[in-house]
Amino acid sequence: MAGSVYKVIALVGTCTESWEKAATAAVNLASQSLRDLRIAEVTTLDMQLEDGKVAKYRAKVKVSFKFEGS
Repeated sequence: MAGSVYKVIALVGTCTESWEKAATAAVNLASQSLRDLRIAEVTTLDMQLEDGKVAKYRAKVKVSFKFEGS
């Protein structure tokens, strides 16, 4: 049977500027060590607060890539 298997991992990217840049940071770093990334799904957006102000934007991202077993 021909087919493919994909693995899904969860990442959290952070940025002081925006959620979009936080998600992009997570994907960019993952792409340095994982091959054949397929889908990135933003699952949660939240913020880290300090003294009642936004300190960082956080994006929780699920990333899938082709699984190559041994």
